[in-house]
Parts: sequence; C-alpha cells; structure tokens
Amino acid sequence: MTKAFVASLTGTSLEWYDFAVYSAASALVFGKLFFPSDDPLTGTLLAFSTYAVGYVARPVGGFVFGRLGDVIGRKRVLVATLVLVGVATFLIGCLPTHAVAGPVAPALLVLLRFAQGVGVGGEWGGAVLLSSEFGNSRQRGFWASAAQVGPPVGNLMANGALAALGAMLTTEQFLSFGWRIAFLLSGVLVAFGLWVRTHLEETPVFKAIESGGERPEAPIREVFATQRRELAAAILCRVAPDVLYAMFTVFVLTYATEQLGMPQSEALTAVLLGSGLQIFLIPLAGALSDRWNRRHMYLTAAIAAAVWPFVFFPLAETRSWAMLVLGVVGALAIHSLMYGPQAAFIAEQFSPRLRYTGSSLAYTLAGVIGGAVAPLVFTALLGTFGTWLPLAGYIVLAAVLTVAGVLLGRNADHTEDEEYTKLVGGRSPADPVDSPT
Repeated sequence: MTKAFVASLTGTSLEWYDFAVYSAASALVFGKLFFPSDDPLTGTLLAFSTYAVGYVARPVGGFVFGRLGDVIGRKRVLVATLVLVGVATFLIGCLPTHAVAGPVAPALLVLLRFAQGVGVGGEWGGAVLLSSEFGNSRQRGFWASAAQVGPPVGNLMANGALAALGAMLTTEQFLSFGWRIAFLLSGVLVAFGLWVRTHLEETPVFKAIESGGERPEAPIREVFATQRRELAAAILCRVAPDVLYAMFTVFVLTYATEQLGMPQSEALTAVLLGSGLQIFLIPLAGALSDRWNRRHMYLTAAIAAAVWPFVFFPLAETRSWAMLVLGVVGALAIHSLMYGPQAAFIAEQFSPRLRYTGSSLAYTLAGVIGGAVAPLVFTALLGTFGTWLPLAGYIVLAAVLTVAGVLLGRNADHTEDEEYTKLVGGRSPADPVDSPT
C-alpha cells in the first residue's frame, strides 16, 4: 500500500511539474516570446489560449487511456502517460521562439501542449486507482489523495524552479535561456518516476477483474449507456476546484504583477506558500472524509469557495505581500478541502470494472469547462471591466455547479469492492494487504 501510494504520488507530481511549469511560463514569459504584441494583456491572453489546449486535449487522453486502463490494466497505462508528458515537456524547452522561427514556434508550442494534455488526461484516473485499489475501501479518501497531492507538489517544484532561476538570472537571461532549464529538467524527473512505477505490480482489483473474465469490451459505451448520472455528478463536482486552482495558482500571477503592479517574485512566493500548505492539507482532508460524510464535507468547502473571492480581492487590493499571501493560502486551503476527498468521491461513483474509464472521462471533460477556459475568462473579464467583481462572480458560478454535482452524486458503498472481488474470485481489498512488490 505504501509503495502504491508513493508510486501514485511520485508519478503524478512529476507529470504535474511538467503541466505547472508550462502554466507558470504562460503567465510570465510565453506571451513575450511566442506571442509578441504591443499590448501585454493580449500576449498573455494568447499564451493562456495554449494553456487551455492542454485541458481541451485531456478528453482525448481520457478516452484513449481510460479505456485501456480498464482493458489492459492500470500500471501499463500509467507508464505510457508518464513518458508522453515527459518527452513533450522536454521538447518545449528546446523550441525556437517567435523571433527565430516566426509562426512555426507557437504552432509547435501548441502541438506539444496538446501532447501534455493527452498524457495528463490518461494519468489521473489510473493514479487514483493505483493507490486506492491496494487499500481498504473504507480508507479510500486518504489513499486516493496520493494522486491529489501531485498537483501542488508539481506546482511547488515548477514555481520553485522558475523562482530560483529568476533570482539567479537577470530578466534578460531568464527570457533568453533561463526558462528553458525548468523544462529540460523534466527528462531527469521522468526517468525517476518511471523507475518507481515499473517496480510496482498491478492492483488487486484489476487482477480480480482480469482473472474473472470481467474486463469490459467497450467501457466508454458502457459508461455512457449505464452510468450517465454518475458521470454528470463526477464532472460537475470538479468545476469549482478547477476554476479555483486556475485563479490562485495561474491567473493570480498575472493579476498581481500586471493589475496590482507587485513584483513577480512576491506573486510566485505566495503561490509557493499556498502550494506547500496543500501538500499536508490534501491528504488530511482525504483522511477526514473517511471519518465524516464525504459529500457533506465537499458541499461545505464548495460554499466557502463561493465566499472567499469577496475576501481575497479586497486583501489583494492593499498591495501588501502579507495580505496577498493570506488570500492565496486561504483559497488553496479551501481548494484542499474539496480536492482531498475528490478522487475518492469520483471513483466511488463508478463500478470497479468501469472505474478507470468513468473517472478519466469525468476528470478530463470537467477540465474543458473548468480549468481550460478559466484563465481565458479571467483575463477577458479583467480586460473588459477592469475590476475584480466579475472575476468573483465567475468563481461563484463554478461553485454553484459543483454544489449541484455533489448533490447529484451518491455516498460511498464500502462493500462494493469487497463483494465484487469475491464474486470474480479475487481477494477483497478489505483483507490484509501485503507489500505490492
């Protein structure tokens, strides 16, 4: 169980390092290097368009790798997704800029961002199952949170790398070559992640499905035919966390530097502190959801997400670094209370034999309506109205959709995995688990 938790956490962290370093670079440098414009806001808007491509590509990964995860197994798919994201990120660090290659440069950037999105789209569902299917289903909130800790760890590493490079180099050096180093580091990180994952066995639940001849032949069609309500609930419950995360780890960099005139280093540090706190809060929230009703906990956090923008923006308007940190940390703490239980909540909506497909589809389709467009919407709203109130309204709308999704979902059935694996001749996940290797 511990090795599975580490494998899930490590691989997801490394993939999200790749994804997050791109997100931060979109806010800080890509507008200048790949989408030059006389208006900085326009360049940023175009850079965030490529950021959105990574989310739009996720359903492709969800459809392709989600299906394979229920047919050929969790482990094989997770190795493939890690390689895909790592290679794409490394190649971004080698790209020529617009000044050198003209329109070919942003075209290649979009293509590689699409590849990143496909890989991440197939990663999440498998990472959740890799850790949670080795453990007792009554502790799924904690064990599944391994995949949820990956994004803040990856975000922490990505922003930390960019902040360190920015501190060591001049602005000209950072724009010339410094940003590339953060992308090229992906090659080393992915090699380590592959070593961890290839030394892990397949999950007991999938072994039971395979030995019982219960692997689905058309899992995507089956999910849409038999589990539509579950899919809708799982999609909607992700919207507010995605929008909140996009605001307080990505767009906040643009808002603080361009709207408030604060130093880039102060904005990055605020995000780093919030992400560091999430590393502890997310598994704690997952564990708490095992003791309390998961849906009730999720609902409470979604309501808090709707309220917090009306606290954050007045704090940020003071242009005080301490107030900015307080606002970002508070937002990411609320995000953790939804994000920690989220993996378990989504996985519990689907039957074990369709769980990889259903979870992946929910995760990726939600990303399109949530995280993909959020930075674009925030940028457009700020450029149009010049005030934070429309930004807060957008977050409130996302929170309302998430409340609807949680109410639509079902509570955990802790006997489902146990009964299913016994039915097909496998070992119950509630039984004592030996080391997976």
